[in-house]
Amino acid sequence: MKRKNIILIAVLIFSISSCNLKNSEKISTFSVINKDFENSIVIDGIVEPISYTTVLCPMNVNGTITYLVEDGTYVKEGDIICTIEDTEQENDYDNLLLLLETVNAELSKKRVDLALEFALLEAQARDNDANEEIASLDSLQLQFASPTQRKISELELERASIERERVARKIHTVKYINQSEIKTLEINIQRLKNRLTTVKQLLASLTVRAPKSGLAIVSRARRTRTKLKEGDNVWGNTPLVIIPEISEMRVRMMVNETDFKQINENDSVTYSFDAMPGNWAQGKITKKLPVGQSLSDDSRVKFFEVEASMDSILHSDPEPGFTTNCRVFVNFVNDTIVVPQIAIFDEDSMKVVYVQKNKKFEMRQISTGLSSQKESVVVEGLRRGEHISLVKPPATLIKGKKLLSTSQHN
Repeated sequence: MKRKNIILIAVLIFSISSCNLKNSEKISTFSVINKDFENSIVIDGIVEPISYTTVLCPMNVNGTITYLVEDGTYVKEGDIICTIEDTEQENDYDNLLLLLETVNAELSKKRVDLALEFALLEAQARDNDANEEIASLDSLQLQFASPTQRKISELELERASIERERVARKIHTVKYINQSEIKTLEINIQRLKNRLTTVKQLLASLTVRAPKSGLAIVSRARRTRTKLKEGDNVWGNTPLVIIPEISEMRVRMMVNETDFKQINENDSVTYSFDAMPGNWAQGKITKKLPVGQSLSDDSRVKFFEVEASMDSILHSDPEPGFTTNCRVFVNFVNDTIVVPQIAIFDEDSMKVVYVQKNKKFEMRQISTGLSSQKESVVVEGLRRGEHISLVKPPATLIKGKKLLSTSQHN
């Protein structure tokens, strides 16, 4: 009976050892090596020029785009890049033409009326002069006339003189009044011509031409942030087209709040381009705008604008408006011990790993440094060449414990 129990115990011990051996063989491990640690964030960006010429909608315009150059078209100086229809300005021009024609007609009529009135007054003055001359001739015979006749002749001469003076004053008054009215009409006509010239120039400016040669990039609408298109409403100083200086470019990114907090100015960035396979570039974060904005009115998620330089390019320069995949290197450590995050465990407020020792595992306290979602730098507690478990081993396979302090427990 005792012999039988001994045999059973031996078989059980052998089975447990075999099971532990098999379990140990099944546990995945990671070989500790030195390598570069990097913590990076991948963000979409848009290539933009640092300096550019912005073509604006003319001032005092509220119209509709009837033609817009295709985005990305190379244009020459003087080429038509946009035409705008402003019905209000066109109606104003037509009304000014009609009003100018009316005032011109009124001025012509006033001059004709004045000439006619002057002719009548001059005829009346000549008639008075003739009557006065006749009365003077009759006065030679007054010496033979009676006193009464002489008195009548004198009165007629006096009346003729008075009438002559009255006609002279009327001619002067009529001339002054009519000249004033004509001057007023002439001033109105000049004012209308000036307004007509201004509106004509404004209508001419609705045909927008390229101020220089270059790549025409269609601007985005201020409200919708989508590219402008034919049929869109525009008003004074609205950006229509951008013609960039492609000698120096930058990248603009819209970053969520979590990533924004990790990114710092001067962080390194690498770029790849969907439209240019095999091409890549490098740069640095140059600006972080602290005010977030929602991409839509009903969204509570805020994004922050981040700008980065484009300092070196492998092949050809990307065009403005190209999308790019931006890899921002938040942290970087050269030649250090880096282990996967899944191999690090929390035990009694300690960070530990399980180091393989033959067929068993030793629980080892470690000190960590920089980390990312996938990896962490081990500052102390591990050596290159050791193997650590990627899962927590069964308690039967854990043998011993090693802490970072001078006391060690086996």
